[in-house]
Amino acid sequence: MEFKELFNMQAQLDSFIQKNQQINRDVFLEKGLALTIELAELANETRCFKYWSTKGPSEREVILEEFVDSIHFLLSLGNEKGYRLDAWPEIKKKENLTTWFLQTQDVILSFIHNPTEDNYLQVWKYYGVLAYNLGFTLDDIIQAYIAKNEKNYERQRNGY
Repeated sequence: MEFKELFNMQAQLDSFIQKNQQINRDVFLEKGLALTIELAELANETRCFKYWSTKGPSEREVILEEFVDSIHFLLSLGNEKGYRLDAWPEIKKKENLTTWFLQTQDVILSFIHNPTEDNYLQVWKYYGVLAYNLGFTLDDIIQAYIAKNEKNYERQRNGY
């Protein structure tokens, strides 16, 4: 499966959720806030900023699931605005995670407040760097996305 196919999977899930939850309004801002929250949850699982603690990061699979939670909302926001990305932004750039999380938060907020295609693509670049620094491959991301996508359908069917 290619990365670009995830946009279609996300569009189908969003349509299912909108029908299931009877959503008939613009939820762009809610999705934007959800993306920022998911980024924070990802940072929390890496524990990169917890200088006061000796406990290490969560297991890789937990961190990967949090990462793809963000990807769900990022795909959804792109679909809503008609923006697509043909390929995963594989950027091999070593960064301090704490600094990079803060900078990623900044680019997300820039996109939410000014939802241009350039700002959208910039968010993807930052997620590409995060993936590299967290040791995630495109295959890891696609497989985890598919698994979480199905889990999200199941949650909707069970009244999540």
